[in-house]
Amino acid sequence: MRRLFGMAIFAVAIAFAFTAKAEDTEFDPAKVSESLKAIFQFGSASTKQNLNANTVTLISGTIGGTYVQFGADLASVLDDGNKLRVLPIVGRGSVQSVADILFLQGVDLGIVRSDTLDYLERKGFAKDIKKQFTYVTKLYNEEVHVIASKSVRNLRDLDGKTISVDLPNGGTFVTALTVFERLGMKPKVVYVEQRIAMEKLKAGEIDAVIVCGGKPYKSVSSFKDDRFHLVTVNYEKPLQGDYLPASLSAKDYPNLISDGEQVDTIAVPAVLAAYNWAPNTDRYRKVALFVDNFFTKFPAFQNPPFHPKWKEVSLSAPLTDWQRFPAAKQWLDSHGVEPVARNRFNDFLKQNTAATGKLPADVDKEALFKQFQAWEAEQNARAQVRAAQKQR
Repeated sequence: MRRLFGMAIFAVAIAFAFTAKAEDTEFDPAKVSESLKAIFQFGSASTKQNLNANTVTLISGTIGGTYVQFGADLASVLDDGNKLRVLPIVGRGSVQSVADILFLQGVDLGIVRSDTLDYLERKGFAKDIKKQFTYVTKLYNEEVHVIASKSVRNLRDLDGKTISVDLPNGGTFVTALTVFERLGMKPKVVYVEQRIAMEKLKAGEIDAVIVCGGKPYKSVSSFKDDRFHLVTVNYEKPLQGDYLPASLSAKDYPNLISDGEQVDTIAVPAVLAAYNWAPNTDRYRKVALFVDNFFTKFPAFQNPPFHPKWKEVSLSAPLTDWQRFPAAKQWLDSHGVEPVARNRFNDFLKQNTAATGKLPADVDKEALFKQFQAWEAEQNARAQVRAAQKQR
C-alpha cells in the first residue's frame, strides 16, 4: 500500500514537472504583454503622461474607404510600444477632417484631398486656410468613378440627370461639385451614402453614383449589375488646373469594365496634412516623431499585405500651393531626397526631345503629360522590383 502511495506521489510530481516545463516553453496566446501588465499593475499619473506623450492621432476616412486602410497600415508598421503609437480615427470625409485638424482636441494629422481647402476658400467658408496647414507628404491619386447605365458614354451625358455625390462634408461631393462647375454642368445633385446610393441606382431612383477614392475602391469593386458600367470622364481643359488624367481597367474592376478595355477618368491627390504647429511646441514634436518613423520605415509599405496605392506614394513629391511640414522637409534634405516629380519629368522630356532638341508645341502638352503619367508608373514599378530584389 505504501509502495502504491509512493508511486502515486512520484507520478503527480512528474506531471507537475512536465506542466511547469510546458508553461516555460509554450506560447500562451492569451498572455498579456509585459508592458501592459506594468501599466495595469503600476499605472500612475506619470504613466498616463508617458502614454500620451508619444501617441499620434490620425483622422482617416469613412468605413470601407482607402483612407481607413491607410490609417490601419500606418498603425501596423509604426506602432513601437511606448516609443510611438499611431491611433487612427474613423472620419467623416475630407471637409470634416479639415475641421477636425483645426479644432478637434488631440488630433495631430489627417488625410484630406488637395482640392478641399481651395473649395472652402472659393465658397467663402474660410480665408487663408492654407496658411493654417502643412503637409507631410502627398499620398496617392484618387480616381473619380462614375457608375451609370451603359447608355451613358461620358460624364457630360449626365447633365440635368440625378447624381449621388455621397454625404455632405466628405471629399467626393467637393470634387464632384467642382468638376460640374468647371464643365458648366447642372445635374440634380443628391447626397446619399454610397452603399444606399448603389441600391437606388439599381432601382432606377437615380441616374448615376460618383465615388472618388483610390482604386480598387471597395464599394465599387463589390457593385455587380450587368446594366451598369464605369463612365468616361474626359480630361478637358477646364479640369487640368486642379486634376490629373487617370484610367481604370478591367483589372481594377472586372465587374464594371470589359476585359481588355480601359476607361479614362480624372484623379485628385490625397494629402497627409497637419496643423501648422510652431516648432517649439509639444504638438510639433509629436508630428516630427511620426515623420521620422514614417519616412524611415516607408519601404515596408511597398509590399503586401498593405494597400496597393502605397506603391504610388513618393515622399518627395511637391504639392502646389501647400507648405511642407518643416521636419518633413528637413528629413528629406538630410537624406538627399529630391522632388521626384521634377527630376522624372526632366528625364522624360530629355528622352522625348532627344531627336528634335526642342519641346513639343502647346497643343501637344496634354498628350505629353498623359505619356509622362504612363512612363512614371513604369519607372515606379521597375524601382519597386529593384528594391524588392535588394531585400532578398
